[in-house]
Amino acid sequence: MIKENFNVKGEPLVSIISAGLSKFGKLDGLYAREIFAQAAKETFDRCPNLDPKKDIQALFVGHMGESYEHQGHTGSTMADWTGLLPVPATRVEAACASSGAALRVAIQAVRSGMADVVMVGGVEKMTHRTTAEVTEYLAMASDYPFEQWNGITFPGLYALMATAHMHEYGTTERQLASVAVKNHYHGSMNPKAQIQKEITLEAAMSSRVIAWPLKLYDCSLITDGASCLVLTKPELTKKFTDMPVHIIGSGQASDTIGLYERESFTSLASAKVAAKKAYEMAEVRPENVDCAEVHDCFTIAEIIAYEDLGFCKPGEGGKIVESGETRLGGRIPVNTSGGLKAKGHPVGATGTGQAYEMYLQLTGQADRRQVKDAKVGLTHNVGGSGATATVHIYRRD
Repeated sequence: MIKENFNVKGEPLVSIISAGLSKFGKLDGLYAREIFAQAAKETFDRCPNLDPKKDIQALFVGHMGESYEHQGHTGSTMADWTGLLPVPATRVEAACASSGAALRVAIQAVRSGMADVVMVGGVEKMTHRTTAEVTEYLAMASDYPFEQWNGITFPGLYALMATAHMHEYGTTERQLASVAVKNHYHGSMNPKAQIQKEITLEAAMSSRVIAWPLKLYDCSLITDGASCLVLTKPELTKKFTDMPVHIIGSGQASDTIGLYERESFTSLASAKVAAKKAYEMAEVRPENVDCAEVHDCFTIAEIIAYEDLGFCKPGEGGKIVESGETRLGGRIPVNTSGGLKAKGHPVGATGTGQAYEMYLQLTGQADRRQVKDAKVGLTHNVGGSGATATVHIYRRD
């Protein structure tokens, strides 16, 4: 069995000393490398004591697909365009969990002693492609002979999960729509979100059907964007900043690539295992989490995430979103950034984009969407229909 006891439980694994995010949306005329450079610039500007060329010793980049720009070799490309040559630069791919997995690799690089300071991020440029092309490229994260070949898409796969959840627990279309309404409300306060406007429950429920019961407003967005973090050893943070955010728990797990092989359609086993590892490492329980960013690629995915992460019992995810518990001001605000649903989902950038929101929340820089007295945060990043899941837990001093 692989052991992951590479920290003293509850103590920081690494510390985030800076973070940056590009605008998310339709960024016409820009290549992925230029968008990544925007996120990197904010990261560097936010930490004036950091000398990127001198201090950063490695770069890890989450990037899902070469197909969008017909461009591979992402690591070295991003190192070049952020002025970090000749540092070793590595691309990490795990579908929509690519930069969540890259964050794990970056943590391991620091913990191993191979580097003192590293940059980790993610990027995707998607909007210049047609919806049909994007659907095809995303579907590559599902099983080719048994899912792709038979015409299933990710809206279809998550619709299967939704109907199973409805059948088993009585989850309603209204509860699904409540996730979209909440996340658009949060996104309306995020100047970097792709969609910065609220929607009504009626608009969400009356939008056109994509794959029943999922409608247009149940589905995340096709997005361009990039995100970055700089990590270091906890004992080195004072050299760079007075406001570090510590990562105190990290978990990752895998499941079958095909949904049809799973024991359950109403839960992601990979997310439950990753969460268990992260909670144990951090010595944190679900009730200790003050805010979370979860992988709401579809509204049903957020409801399932509540249950897999222990924020409620199985089958109660729909009820807690409908009650307002996961809204700003509620018991546990979830997706204060707007989530994938409103902030956007540039797939390779999503995992570290979630970590960027935790950095803002835990350092009190989230402005109108600030969670009061937030001290412990969590991110949950899923690849495909759950073949990969990463969970990270964050704490401020």
